[in-house]
Amino acid sequence: MKGLNNFNHGVGQNAYHLVWKPKYAKDPFKFDLVRKDCEQFLREIAQQYKFEIYELQVMPDHIHLFVEISPTICVSKALQLFKGISSYKLFRKHPWLRRHFRKGHFWSPGKFFRSVGNVTADVIQNYIAQSQGAWNFVPQRKVTSFA
Repeated sequence: MKGLNNFNHGVGQNAYHLVWKPKYAKDPFKFDLVRKDCEQFLREIAQQYKFEIYELQVMPDHIHLFVEISPTICVSKALQLFKGISSYKLFRKHPWLRRHFRKGHFWSPGKFFRSVGNVTADVIQNYIAQSQGAWNFVPQRKVTSFA
């Protein structure tokens, strides 16, 4: 995992551990071809949206994804992209899946997400407690009043 990234107007890291599963507690990934296609589709989505996948595991009944997403995209939007596009592509490539997933919904609406970084919560709490306002922010330009 990389360290901090530099952006136009900020520095940071936007990495998440995401977990989600197919609807109705089905296990479609017990079929090797479906599992491999799903993994390929998730990697294509990441490449298309310039996300960086650090780890991806397609388990028989759920997905584990450790990914860094753009700072302009929220985690719910990233999950929507991964789940929506992969569902569409899986149904197109394997039409027989539609018989097992009613109403055309492949993924369960539930999800797990956790931000992941290089430091622990204790490190951040100690940093904030010790800083006591020591960071002096000086604006780059002078703001004038319109009065």
